[in-house]
Amino acid sequence: MACAALVGLALLGAAAQAAESYPRMAPVKAYLMDREQEIALARSAAPAAISGNATVLVLTLKGYETAVTGTNGFVCWVARGFSGATDWPERWNPKIRAAGCDNPQAARSVTPIARLRTAMTLAGRSDAEVADRIQAALRTGKIPPLGAGAMCYMMSKSSYLSDDGGHDMAHVMFYIPARDGTDWGANASGSPVFGGNYWFYAPEHQAGAAKLPPLSVLLVGVATWSDGTPATMPPM
Repeated sequence: MACAALVGLALLGAAAQAAESYPRMAPVKAYLMDREQEIALARSAAPAAISGNATVLVLTLKGYETAVTGTNGFVCWVARGFSGATDWPERWNPKIRAAGCDNPQAARSVTPIARLRTAMTLAGRSDAEVADRIQAALRTGKIPPLGAGAMCYMMSKSSYLSDDGGHDMAHVMFYIPARDGTDWGANASGSPVFGGNYWFYAPEHQAGAAKLPPLSVLLVGVATWSDGTPATMPPM
């Protein structure tokens, strides 16, 4: 998720440098947080009226586990770089803390993908093994297909999304069952909508994405952080 959130933030000139800076996974403990701090950061992804009654996940040595059981169907959690696309240059950056709060539709379909990917990565499984397991889970219905209206709040002023720019951006994301966001005008000159493939960061890996169900992310910046204070969009 983290890399998908950065479609509009990533600087192409910094991608190679990032890949060189984080060539491999750090010790797992470098990615962990104090449990209560992680819960608070996860909840800060969305306004309190939403996150206050959400389920909250925290990362452990074996993957994400439920720390708080909610009542409104939303799931708040803090993504690490390896929770998202396998070719993102900052995949192994231990500073990444991308707080997100998935709505019920996304919590049923997208969150389980991230949880499976994370658990298998921590278990030392290869990217090919992870992709095969995801495909199997989707094919058998263990992970449901993407529901209409799936989206995620990413409005925490305390997230660290990337080494680039201001490191953070208040925005909401929408998950769509499409190869790209062309029909939404994503990435067009002057458009407020940014878009990217959920599975892979780099265009040259789209052949790999074609083996998986169409899934893209649309990102729209918002004017306030989750606590209502003004948020400034980073320069593009």
